[in-house]
Amino acid sequence: MAAASNKIAENKKARFNYLIEESHETGVVLEGWEVKAIRAGQVQLTDGYVVIKDGELFLIGCRINPLRTASTHVHPQADRTKKLLMHKDEIRRLIGKVEQKGFTLVPLELYYKAGRVKCAVALAKGKAQHDKRETEKTRDWEREKGRLMRTKVSSNGSASKD
Repeated sequence: MAAASNKIAENKKARFNYLIEESHETGVVLEGWEVKAIRAGQVQLTDGYVVIKDGELFLIGCRINPLRTASTHVHPQADRTKKLLMHKDEIRRLIGKVEQKGFTLVPLELYYKAGRVKCAVALAKGKAQHDKRETEKTRDWEREKGRLMRTKVSSNGSASKD
């Protein structure tokens, strides 16, 4: 969804633990010290999740560690609940899917877009244990296939030089 250079943080566990159905872009309401800490790379999204309260989306568990140079009159909370901004129609549609079909909302990544911090939120279903094993097998096979192709290419390349 975002360009690689604009990526701030990624939730790699989300793609392993959930089947991603669709992804949405949301804005994030942040305080000034949080923006500075994000620019310094002090953000962790791994344990984050999204909840719906009173027709609004909130990001919980996204940890932004405050900088030591933060102002003395600001009392930063690293695990503060952050409000996510999205159109009401999209939120209503997500509420319907979450309540009726057993979906959950998971943050995938934080990234910059036009100077603003955005959050990619996925509508996802939890994977069963056997699905996770299948994901691991597929990942291992792709890795092994890459190794085999590299050794084959390098052995062919060295044979042609002789």
